[in-house]
Amino acid sequence: MPELSFELIALLTLAATAAGFIDAVAGGGGLITIPALIFSGIPPVEALATNKLQGSFGSFSATLYFVRRKMVIPSNQGWALMAAAAGAASGAVAIQWFSTDWLLKVMPFALIAIALYLLIAHKAGYRESKAKLSEKSFNASLIPGIGFYDGFFGPGTGTFFTLGYCQLRGMNMLQATAHTKLMNFTTNILSLAVFVLSGKIMWSIGLSMAVGQFVGARLGAATALRQGVGFIRLMTVGVCIAISISLWLKQ
Repeated sequence: MPELSFELIALLTLAATAAGFIDAVAGGGGLITIPALIFSGIPPVEALATNKLQGSFGSFSATLYFVRRKMVIPSNQGWALMAAAAGAASGAVAIQWFSTDWLLKVMPFALIAIALYLLIAHKAGYRESKAKLSEKSFNASLIPGIGFYDGFFGPGTGTFFTLGYCQLRGMNMLQATAHTKLMNFTTNILSLAVFVLSGKIMWSIGLSMAVGQFVGARLGAATALRQGVGFIRLMTVGVCIAISISLWLKQ
């Protein structure tokens, strides 16, 4: 375990602030915080558990911002929230028993495909369109599926939620981002509950980083709302490419 020096905690908090901003806009904040935790000398399992703690504060901050501006109404998302929670809890339990090696090989290709799609389909997500799946079908399929993935592995969860809301529920990218933050907060909390029971969380580091996450996510959500769909698209493409490179380097 690393020595908890002021300098180490300050650097991790700064990393969490940047991650919170990125996560609120396009997802992928774990691309910054997980390597930062591991490079600090924290074992991988503890790093993943601690990352869920600090990440929950960021997703809460962004969700609160969007809820207050009525971009998403939690009371209207009851079934989706339950589906996301069930999926995340199942994934967090499953990761205790299975390896993520195959996901490390497949995920970069999926994320690059999303980035290419957003670059080629210039109008995707700019305005609302006709939904391809009913809300009931969407909540019964994609929501628990991505929730399971977040509990099991995680990188790119926000991107998958956002694209799903855009392409299958017909939302524009700003609306999709607001709904994504609510779902992501839910999956984070349920995954966190499982990790709390495992006793792997480094609370002092996680709570210090949580401060940075909360501030960064608030700034990111405000920037997304102010800059609009074009900015979110560019950030999403960048995050997809960055996560893919990171995963390839780990293979």
